[in-house]
Amino acid sequence: MRKLLVVVDMQKDFINGSLGTKEAEGIVERVAEEIGKYKKEDVFATRDTHKENYLETQEGKKLPVVHCVEGTDGWEIDKQIAEALQGAEVIDKPTFGSLKLAEKIAKIAKQEEIEVTLVGLCTDICVVSNALLIKAYLPEVPIQVIASCCAGVTPESHRAALATMKMCQIEIVE
Repeated sequence: MRKLLVVVDMQKDFINGSLGTKEAEGIVERVAEEIGKYKKEDVFATRDTHKENYLETQEGKKLPVVHCVEGTDGWEIDKQIAEALQGAEVIDKPTFGSLKLAEKIAKIAKQEEIEVTLVGLCTDICVVSNALLIKAYLPEVPIQVIASCCAGVTPESHRAALATMKMCQIEIVE
């Protein structure tokens, strides 16, 4: 069985930038170690990607904190994670979940048996969105999230997102 890893939005703005948290800073090393366990062709990373007009978008009006504007320092993937990701595919996404990512994984699943593991930021927004999208595309594929390699906006919302994913038959591992 082929094992795929999805690394969600390990970008500077979510780690120590405009939306950073100490919890996000605390997972960087573990995420880099997890990436190292996979072949690069089995690793997909997402990058939250906004335009200069972010505050005019629906998301920007509800979360009025400019972040991950394409080409800025905060949009870049954390240096340690970027080094670990060398050779992996990075998918830019304009919103929480990536249809492109789910479609790529579904295409692989048509050709061989797979399982999918997710890590990254933020558990309660983009990790949960991508996990549920992949589950919707591939209801029979085992999907897991490594809780200790994720961080939410708050510790409480992190735990709530893990509980939601568990209820949707996504395995939560430490």
